[in-house]
Amino acid sequence: MFYRGAAPKIGFRITQRQRFQRTNQFQRFLASSAKSTKTDAKSPSRVLLISVFTTGAIVGFYFAVRKVLNNPPEFLFPSSSKTELADLPSPQYANLLEFKVAKDKFLELLGKENVSETSNDIETHTKNNYTLHEPEPNEKPQLILYPSSTAQVSEIMKIAHDFKIPIVPFSGGTSIEGQYISTRQPCIIVDLSKLNKIIKFNEKDLDITVGAGVSWLDINEYVEPFGLMFGPDPAPGALIGGMIGTSCSGTNAMRYGTMKENVVNLTVVLADGSVIKTKQRAKKSSNGYNLTNLFIGSEGTLGIVTEATVKLHIKPKYETVAVVSFNSIVDATDTVTDLISQGVQLNAVELLDEKMMSCINYSNQTSKKWDVKPTLFFKIGNNNSKILKELIKDVQNISKTHNYHNFQFAKNEAQQVELWSARKSIFWSSIDYGRSQVSPDVKIWSTDVAVPISNLSSMIEETIKDTEQTGLYTTIVGHVGDGNFHCLVMYDVKDSAKAMALVNRMTERSIKYEGTCSGEHGIGVSKRSHLEVELGKDTIDVMRKIKLSLDPLKIMNPDKIFKIDPSDKK
Repeated sequence: MFYRGAAPKIGFRITQRQRFQRTNQFQRFLASSAKSTKTDAKSPSRVLLISVFTTGAIVGFYFAVRKVLNNPPEFLFPSSSKTELADLPSPQYANLLEFKVAKDKFLELLGKENVSETSNDIETHTKNNYTLHEPEPNEKPQLILYPSSTAQVSEIMKIAHDFKIPIVPFSGGTSIEGQYISTRQPCIIVDLSKLNKIIKFNEKDLDITVGAGVSWLDINEYVEPFGLMFGPDPAPGALIGGMIGTSCSGTNAMRYGTMKENVVNLTVVLADGSVIKTKQRAKKSSNGYNLTNLFIGSEGTLGIVTEATVKLHIKPKYETVAVVSFNSIVDATDTVTDLISQGVQLNAVELLDEKMMSCINYSNQTSKKWDVKPTLFFKIGNNNSKILKELIKDVQNISKTHNYHNFQFAKNEAQQVELWSARKSIFWSSIDYGRSQVSPDVKIWSTDVAVPISNLSSMIEETIKDTEQTGLYTTIVGHVGDGNFHCLVMYDVKDSAKAMALVNRMTERSIKYEGTCSGEHGIGVSKRSHLEVELGKDTIDVMRKIKLSLDPLKIMNPDKIFKIDPSDKK
């Protein structure tokens, strides 16, 4: 049986040579059949009948092939621009014997030292401190592979493609929404941490080419002596491969953008082992489809990024940090809206609500105590010291119109570090507070949404009212300069359902306010249903069509972003 949307077993592209080969094969088969009957001299009518049948069959076969090629029937070659989930068969993957043969090939390719199946390695590649999402016990990966080059990744994918083995790419392991958990059996994790070389630095062009296993912190350390920096700044453990996969950002996104704005080109290994480069290094290009951005944010579902050329930025000659506390969170968010609408150029704007400030004071992670009030943290920079002073005045004056409680800014580098330290300590401060005040086994669910700046105040105000009604200790932390904020939910495992319901309502609320279910964490497995509500079923069906055109066997990080199996009930 054939299914709409699934590739049929016959080749989709039939060349002229293949067409004649098939016709000739059929002719030889019929000729041999006719020849065997000619030995019966007593049946001339039978010979004549077979000759007529042979000629008719050849002519009929020729016209049938021509008709199928020129006007393929819908059930064989679906002409729809999208692929609906219901039209797909469930994916079929390698059996145990096939997997064993493939494993031997991986060992031959990489050597025993780069192929692991220890329980410790599998454990560290299936969960982390940032996420609650883990594979089911029967869905854990069988092998962890450690390639050290694009060529090795290509060979891995060729083997996986031949044996239909699901592959999950893995870089820093800091993803939050379940991007790298395995969902299918048998499964292999491809750890890209050994692709950790800085390949080429182009100082005059302000770009650098690196392997997928390079940390953004390593890039900054490398280019700092040249007065340069890399824009995105997510979790410290994040590596370039995963940052591209989720299109992450961080505190600097307001000034320098997300990964989508910071990647020049990519080297990608596709599902069948093919290797492509999405474009050259020119900053400006009008060269057809934007394949670079197609792979950014695709979470490893279309291919494995092994190298990337990323943009660099000139570090501001002068930069300071300002911290402003407010009597209400609406005063704080309205200040941000006014700063942006009035064109005040800022490098970063971060919001911490009063509960988060309380956590920081409780944990003693910083050298000073803070006002337990909604607080904005600003990075303000410029290459002209006079302009910098004017920007500081602008921030202070606009904050004043919204009744700020306290305003302070750093006058030297030591004060900058001290004032920004509160923003950097939020995760560990939350753990300290949660373990002491919520539960020794506290769970922290960090999720994010983003809305247009004009809707930010209403969105956050409604979210806080909702969290207060649940009785769960919840803090708000936001990259509010671009309308993106996080909700950190602290709860005991017995309240898991309550926490999940809260997160779902927050996500639905962001869509109501013309926003998105994720500003920087991505979709993974946890926000698939929300993405369909946000974009609509037809848009998801188009995404599915694109995925299946590049990965018809469904082996690239299956089940992430959207469903690929109609029997998937998760």
